Amino acid sequence: MTEIRYIAPTTLDEAVGAYAAAAGAARILAGGTDLLVQMRSGAAQPGTIIDIKKIAETTSIQETPEGGFVIGAAVSGAVLAEHPRLGQAWPGVLEAINLIGSTQVQGRASAGGNLCNGSPAGDSVPAMVAAGAVVNLQGPNGRRTMPVEAFPAGPGRTNLAPGEILVSFTLPPRPKGSGDAYLRMIPRTEMDIAVVGVGVSLTLENGTVTAARVGLGAVAPTVLLVEDAAKALIGSKLEDAALEAAAAACSAACKPINDKRGTIAYRIKVAGVLLKRAVAIAAERAGRN
Repeated sequence: MTEIRYIAPTTLDEAVGAYAAAAGAARILAGGTDLLVQMRSGAAQPGTIIDIKKIAETTSIQETPEGGFVIGAAVSGAVLAEHPRLGQAWPGVLEAINLIGSTQVQGRASAGGNLCNGSPAGDSVPAMVAAGAVVNLQGPNGRRTMPVEAFPAGPGRTNLAPGEILVSFTLPPRPKGSGDAYLRMIPRTEMDIAVVGVGVSLTLENGTVTAARVGLGAVAPTVLLVEDAAKALIGSKLEDAALEAAAAACSAACKPINDKRGTIAYRIKVAGVLLKRAVAIAAERAGRN
């Protein structure tokens, strides 16, 4: 049996140093709900496991002076669900994160791990994209930021540089009159992988959409930011024509595959349907704020 080295650094500098020194032979442990499964199946065989749960910045939720949030990459879904204000500001983001796995898995699984796993069907990612979230990274060359939509590189791949670690997400402050929502289609009622996932964030002023973002998952090699769908919504009062145009933009953006969970044609159709439903929920929430 291959020996595995386990370390639990207490600072980011220690973690980055150990990760870079391992030269690709290490894996980061946040929640472990993907990593341990991959190790058991033989898909991952790290020489070193670096546990980041003892690092304050990766396990904390901080509110910015402007009203945004900085969420550590190892913060679990269960901890996020208990936060007194995050769910009020970003209910769609929280809904998406809390769809990762079962109640038991929620005690460990994190949005950071969900993103780093690189799955096009990761539930938290379209909602983060719609929210305009930014990832904060640290590596041997220092700190940098990146929009969430630029982070995935393909199935199971990310745009992390060698030795770089995802530290946290930054969610921007919510303008008045804004709301977000995330919906997915799954074959079963619970604990399944999305056939399509759609995240929407809207800002309305006197009933007119002044800003919009749409994230689309499970229909392409990476989660997508669908700018054409947002453009169709901005300036509208969410009339049928605008909704149809936005739905068509989502369907047009799809580059899906056929698999046992859904056909190409089904995914393309469902993307447009979910867009309209998610817009309705986000708009209703925006009307409360």
